[in-house]
Amino acid sequence: MQEKRVTMQDVADYVGVTKVTVSKAIAGRKDISDAMKNRILEAAKELGYIYNSKGRTLKENLNYTIGIITAERYFGVEDYFYLDLYKLMNDEMDKSHFTAMFYILNSNDEKTLNIPRMVLEQKIDGLIILGQISKEYLKELSKYNYATVFLDFYSNNFNVDSVITDNFFATYELTNKLIERGHKEIGFIGNLNVTSSIQDRYLGYYKAMLENNLEIKKEWIVPDKSDDNQWIDIDFPKKSPTAFVCNCDKAAYIAIKKLNELGYSVPSDISVVGFDDSIHARLSSPKITTVRVNIEEMARVAIDLVVKRIKQKDRPSGRILIKGLLVDRESVKRI
Repeated sequence: MQEKRVTMQDVADYVGVTKVTVSKAIAGRKDISDAMKNRILEAAKELGYIYNSKGRTLKENLNYTIGIITAERYFGVEDYFYLDLYKLMNDEMDKSHFTAMFYILNSNDEKTLNIPRMVLEQKIDGLIILGQISKEYLKELSKYNYATVFLDFYSNNFNVDSVITDNFFATYELTNKLIERGHKEIGFIGNLNVTSSIQDRYLGYYKAMLENNLEIKKEWIVPDKSDDNQWIDIDFPKKSPTAFVCNCDKAAYIAIKKLNELGYSVPSDISVVGFDDSIHARLSSPKITTVRVNIEEMARVAIDLVVKRIKQKDRPSGRILIKGLLVDRESVKRI
């Protein structure tokens, strides 16, 4: 026999108020007292009343909302990677009947540990941190005990699920591709202090060089950003290697322009490879050999993980690697 659905009138009868008062309490109207509002909401939850589009929210004590926090430094001119990732996550959330609340931290937010209202006011059920932010800020966020997923970075200081591209293996393959084409002097462009992703990409490059008994000169490791993640002028060594592995396509795009200004031709004089398969790889002349990141799979896995953790908080956490695809274009010359 089908169980009788609890109605708004049932809640009103249970509390001893009118149906209109129940409606006002559920809508969050301010013309009834907080005490009465809380009494009605508690009764509705106890009876299992389902209301409006949120459906099960009272019964399950969920908002069906996931907060996404990122930093404004990831949204420069022509930097669409995280915006595209956010759009894909939005689509995945819709499939799970969740909605998104998006918050972009400015540099002052991060320094002063300014926590968004959606976190403070418990308007969300879980958090996705999109892109690496400071450990101090992450520590402050962790105090609120939300189901959390780190997307596109990881940190061993937190017992949190992480979803990342397989940066290490992809750059290992990319560097080996340069070696197969005759390159023995290969540099790396990127600041290793900025993110875990850049560190892993460097380690993939390092392993390929090590396995092939190739020397890595200190002056061939060239930063493209300051330690606080601001772009700086790339200062190439006086005697450059025959190829550079760049930590991302934008760095590769900037490097090619700078090399042209210095009188070098890419790839005739120096080969350059990137990472991400972003718009910079296609806008560049020549077009850049790179690694295509599977952002569709990253979005799907991140949403799947955070929803599972919302519903089962004691699940063991882990790090999930999403394989990239090497895209061969015009920026590499065979020696």
